Amino acid sequence: MRQTFLIVATFLSSICFAQETELKPSNVNDTVLNQKRTLKITDPFKAKKVMWELFPGTEYGKRDGSGFISWICKTCTPTGYTDVNGVEGDQLFPYTEGVATRLLANIDYSDSKGNQFKILAFNHSVHDEDGLQTGRFSGGLLGLAKFAKNGNSWEMKSFQPAVAAFGAFAQCPTPKLVEIGEDQFAFTLLHVNGGAGGPFEGWLYLVAGFGGKYQPILEVDNYQLTNVQSVKWSGSYTVVNDNIKKHFRDIIVKTTGSFNKALKAQDEFETNVPEEIATMAKTKKSFNFEIERRYSFKGKLYKMIDKPMVKFSNVK
Repeated sequence: MRQTFLIVATFLSSICFAQETELKPSNVNDTVLNQKRTLKITDPFKAKKVMWELFPGTEYGKRDGSGFISWICKTCTPTGYTDVNGVEGDQLFPYTEGVATRLLANIDYSDSKGNQFKILAFNHSVHDEDGLQTGRFSGGLLGLAKFAKNGNSWEMKSFQPAVAAFGAFAQCPTPKLVEIGEDQFAFTLLHVNGGAGGPFEGWLYLVAGFGGKYQPILEVDNYQLTNVQSVKWSGSYTVVNDNIKKHFRDIIVKTTGSFNKALKAQDEFETNVPEEIATMAKTKKSFNFEIERRYSFKGKLYKMIDKPMVKFSNVK
């Protein structure tokens, strides 16, 4: 089903972009990567227009609404950024072939004092003459810009053109805002990937400001599994607000799922189950399970503390 959708989407995208003029990246100055840039936007705040202010290339995709910016920086020195897929190595950004930048999210939030903020999240991918995003094990490179409301204008407080790459087919998952401390906000991303026809595995990532930059500080494996008949699971997370930690509060991750040995014959590929349920999967025919893991911030990263708590039900 997923492969069919991707083929249809790619075909339709090709038709749409074929109606545009030839897609060529515009050359921009290396100041495009200057994280100390200043930008002040008067209301109304139009996210795609602001994106163009930050990455002043050529806008394409107006007819189908995608509205991406295509640009190239010939004087920039590419820097390596982690692609969490880990298959094709780091991504060297800006890409020498050119960059296609798309608006990923426009997030509004306020702190406890009523100050208003906006976070713009961007997706960078390699420029493609047909406007496509390809590469199953190539993530979309995440970029972030934070704005604060000041009267009737918005002032950019931080700008990080690239953080890390997540997702598949050069498409980063949409970041979700989460408060991990008193007026301390971060983002979660559900990274999902897998081979053609095989299991689609999901990881949970937490990206937060730390050490003067946004960076991944939590990685949770076995967060989601789909496209398998005999076993499946999904995850959820909760930030622990017990008035003990002001910042970088503990995070509890729960994974709930089911296992049915009789359906293994329908699986196209062998699937590894979480170690917490491995013994039960060998000795029982079917069951439901819940795994609870607690993570605490240790130095630079969140790490799991204590042993996971496991509950089984409907065991047969």
